[in-house]
Amino acid sequence: MDTVAPYSVLARFGYALSDPVRARVLLALRDAPSYPGELAEMAGVSKQRLSNHLTCLRGCGLVVAAPEGRRVRYELADRKLGDALTALLDVVVVSEVQCCCTTRENHVVGAVCC
Repeated sequence: MDTVAPYSVLARFGYALSDPVRARVLLALRDAPSYPGELAEMAGVSKQRLSNHLTCLRGCGLVVAAPEGRRVRYELADRKLGDALTALLDVVVVSEVQCCCTTRENHVVGAVCC
């Protein structure tokens, strides 16, 4: 297993959090390990779409899959990721304008972004 450079860890974490579905999955896994069907239902997406997000999160090194018979349980790759998510949730974001980063429709030329 290779160690990833600190800036790469932050880039991977930021990329994972840049999608609302992946962010919800990470927050759910912060609380407890879970299974794809349960995560798909919680996130309100199809199992196929969730599978794509889990593949991304595994590729980023943020979650691991643990086979349990015919099922696969997902969990955070490191407990410290859960601590980091908790710390991020405690950050107070102050903005004078509507953040355009929350929806794809707001990504227009000249928009003010957070």
